Amino acid sequence: MNAHLSAPAPVEIPTIAGIDLEQATIPDLRRAMDSGPLTSAELTAFYLDRIRRLDSRLHSVITTNPDAPRLAAASDDRRGAGRARGLLDGIPVLLKDNIDTADRQRTTAGSFALAGARPVADAHLVERLREAGAVILGKTNLSEWANFRDRRSSSGWSAVGGQTANPYVLDRNTCGSSSGSSAAIAANLATVAVGTETNGSIVCAAGASGVVGVKPSIGLVSRRGLVPISAVQDTAGPLARNVTDAAVLLGVLNGPDVGDPSTDGGPARPDYLRFLEPDALRGKRIGVWDATGGTSPETVEVFTRAVERLASLGAIPVEVTIPGLDVVGRSELPSMLYEFKHGINEYLAATPGDHPADLAGLIEFNQSNSDTEMGHFGQELFEEAQATSGDLTDPEYLRLRAEATGAARRGLDDTLTAHRLNAIVAPTNGPAWRTTLGKGDAYPFGSSTPAAVSGYANVTVPMAFVGPLPVGLSIMAGRYSEPTVLALAYAFEQATRVRRPPEFLPTS
Repeated sequence: MNAHLSAPAPVEIPTIAGIDLEQATIPDLRRAMDSGPLTSAELTAFYLDRIRRLDSRLHSVITTNPDAPRLAAASDDRRGAGRARGLLDGIPVLLKDNIDTADRQRTTAGSFALAGARPVADAHLVERLREAGAVILGKTNLSEWANFRDRRSSSGWSAVGGQTANPYVLDRNTCGSSSGSSAAIAANLATVAVGTETNGSIVCAAGASGVVGVKPSIGLVSRRGLVPISAVQDTAGPLARNVTDAAVLLGVLNGPDVGDPSTDGGPARPDYLRFLEPDALRGKRIGVWDATGGTSPETVEVFTRAVERLASLGAIPVEVTIPGLDVVGRSELPSMLYEFKHGINEYLAATPGDHPADLAGLIEFNQSNSDTEMGHFGQELFEEAQATSGDLTDPEYLRLRAEATGAARRGLDDTLTAHRLNAIVAPTNGPAWRTTLGKGDAYPFGSSTPAAVSGYANVTVPMAFVGPLPVGLSIMAGRYSEPTVLALAYAFEQATRVRRPPEFLPTS
């Protein structure tokens, strides 16, 4: 990297009604709305204008919601009548474009195959956002089909949205598949966003874009209304510039849904803010997992310094390895091929509109529209999923899924128990790679697999910069450990204040 690019360049600080939006949290914005200097209509208009001015460089937002000004005005009316709802009332939120909305926006998963799809109902999480008074600002770009189409796909590319750029260095990748959600929040194009993850799609994207990402435990947030990959691993979760806002958003997203049996019996904790304490690391035993495998010396260097900082904040670091990941690695993808075929066929059958009827139809659509859909890579994973002959009762599928999930859970559970740990930390990502369409992603490592495949909680928070590029710190623990991992992330964030605004550098 060029050394002269390592220092931050002057950037525009987004300000409205005297409020620095880089520093303000959702509680700050709500106080400003309640006391009068700011309205939801003004904030919404500010972000819509910012998207118009800046997003041509990022391709992070596929569409803005034509109803957003009306939703903001309704929030202001409620506030004026003394009927304001919770903290999220009037706050602009972006949604990844694989989350159903029954409004004038499309839900495409980044593919023109779904351009004519017309969901008849909001996703459950969107219902909760509307009930909370949030302003649905628009839909964000993503890795097409959430990166489950081909092994040589480029994270952040979709036929509908083009290639998402990293706002720190524009020729670098955003990781994915929640690429647009993370890049848009890093560039301050909304207050918060919702992404989805099957394995790494929230945390890797957040780490590469220098924001906070929460991959919730399976069962905390309903998957009803998400374009599926895996009914076992899929979840939605928050992306935000700070842990406070991520906690506020998670408090709205979580909750039981009769349409998603995984949420039956899970905890409903609408107020995650009460767990955020600046001294939460004191006395905590923290497993230290170097997930890089020696592939990224720069990441190891900043991770070592982060662990030293954890110790200075009162944590007790314990070096660990997580067993069983080789088993997970050979069983996870084969099991997801079954799950994707089953899930996408169900989703397409239940979604009205003009679109292919099933996975076989999607494959045919891509072949017939290869110039638009397959100019950079193919559909190898689609074809492998279509070739599976059994359903989700097939003994081979059940063996593969039990092997993958069981090994991931034992690996985390045994490590946490054997060392009496409160959580495990690892680097989320290395410095973002240059995007090379048609050659696949060049990420050297990831640490998302144990939490993703086990269905446990994982939070990433900005850890450091390598030159101009952000690197995240992942904090993971057991199922429904969100109060713990959010508290630890908050304590690290408040002590280090790593995040800085992106510079929109052309290259590095």
